[in-house]
Amino acid sequence: MTKQSPPERRTAFAWARDTPRLESAATALDQRLPLLDVAKGLVRKVFPDHWSFLLGELALYSLVILLLTGVYLTAFFRPSMGEIVYQGSYQPLSGVRMTEAYASALGITFDVRGGLLIRQIHHWAAVVFTASLSVHLLRVFFTGAFRRPRELNWLLGVTLFVLALLEGFSGYSLPDDLISGEGLRIAEGVMLSIPLVGSYLTFFVFGGAYPGTDIIPRLYSLHILLIPGLLVALVGAHLQLVFTLKHTHWGGRGRTNRNVVGVPFFPQFLARTVGLLFAVAAVLATLGALAQINPIWLFGPYRADQASTGSQPDWYMGFLEGSLRLMPASETRVLGHSVSWGAFVPAVLLPGVIFTGLYLYPFAERWITRGRGEHHLCDRPRNQPTRTGLGVAGIALYGVLLVAGGDDVIVYSFGLSVNAFVWTFRVLFFVLPPLCFLLTKRICLALQAHDRERLLAGDESGDVAQSVEGGYTERHRALTADQRYVLLARDVPAPLDAPPVQGPRLLRLLVRVRIALSRWFHQDQVELPATEQQRRAIAAAVAPPGHQQEEDV
Repeated sequence: MTKQSPPERRTAFAWARDTPRLESAATALDQRLPLLDVAKGLVRKVFPDHWSFLLGELALYSLVILLLTGVYLTAFFRPSMGEIVYQGSYQPLSGVRMTEAYASALGITFDVRGGLLIRQIHHWAAVVFTASLSVHLLRVFFTGAFRRPRELNWLLGVTLFVLALLEGFSGYSLPDDLISGEGLRIAEGVMLSIPLVGSYLTFFVFGGAYPGTDIIPRLYSLHILLIPGLLVALVGAHLQLVFTLKHTHWGGRGRTNRNVVGVPFFPQFLARTVGLLFAVAAVLATLGALAQINPIWLFGPYRADQASTGSQPDWYMGFLEGSLRLMPASETRVLGHSVSWGAFVPAVLLPGVIFTGLYLYPFAERWITRGRGEHHLCDRPRNQPTRTGLGVAGIALYGVLLVAGGDDVIVYSFGLSVNAFVWTFRVLFFVLPPLCFLLTKRICLALQAHDRERLLAGDESGDVAQSVEGGYTERHRALTADQRYVLLARDVPAPLDAPPVQGPRLLRLLVRVRIALSRWFHQDQVELPATEQQRRAIAAAVAPPGHQQEEDV
């Protein structure tokens, strides 16, 4: 007679024999930490397949490389402003007095295995991170992806860009070489220009009279702890909002304002994004190995009585350098206090106005636009000529300041007059952005007119036919249904009407301003030819979620 096992043991043994070990481990883990539901949602997540949506991923992966290389450099860098006599491997500076920060940066470069490579990868990753983040913001701006319900994501993106600038400046200043020391000297002058509190703020930041003994340790804490923590937290919040609110996508057949069309996360997008990560790492490693950047050993240690010639900051801080060089020297005595307009206006007031405008723009455009529905379809930049013109004007303004920041190098290289160069760019600062705005707006309208011609006549085929009378005509190829849909699928609100308003004078003035801005923003459009059936289909496609529209099957 065989011995029977208890029911509990028999069931357990059968379950263990029939279930793979990996599945049992996954089940046990999910019982304690429910990850499978999250994984299922992630696998089913749809991502747009257009290349422009990879710009944000470039910034993300550059940040990953920054964090990894920064951890390696942190193990060898000493953030101290105490002076020592250098006795390291770099013989041209042997016996020179310098701070421990600069000496440790030289040690990383010449004495740590792979130190120069890691340091240059870190610097290149900072440049790529800031560049890709700025281009990503431009893509969001020009396509209108900042509109409801993504205003908060736009605010997070602008804040990330500001933090990236601060992180880059703090890291650029840590080696305490001659060029980074000059940057700190400029920062001290800018802080001193702030009315009333400038001298107290400078004394607190530098720990006493310039250069003090605390600025490098404080920048080090900001650079490796506070700002990276904020960056990681805001990136996490940004990605969470992207997953919650879904992506925007370009217009096309089957793409509406109420769905998301693209490729699934697994396996298509996962393979693509992992490949992009490896590509970014490979490019940064190649740049770190072959392209020299920030050779601090050639600059020497910082001394307050010395200044280098032809020195330039990283590109993302170049606009501040240019604004300082273009602003005339001016000072005013107010109530016994001196206000240095030559530093306060270009380095405090101007950046404050620029970034305040960036923060407020989504709400300003929504205020002057009819309707407050959600927007999930990307605008073609040509279909919003005023917004596109404003963006190009901002790029032109930044370009003027960036070029002006290198005026000494340019005039020396080309044998120009410094005064003529500075006055030329002072004029361009006020003239070039409006010209670029008007030119861009006309180009957008011309492109809309070209779209109208394509819809009416089709694309040029290159074939020429001769009639029996001897005349020649060019044959055109009719657009496909998909091509026509892309051209017609646009959401262009009409300018606001002027309703009668009763109330206080301020309210009536505000309504008139809103109507005037709405007309200025929306009145210039080229009407595209479409049948009534096509108009109903487009209206249904661009209708916001929850809005009932007639669907044209």
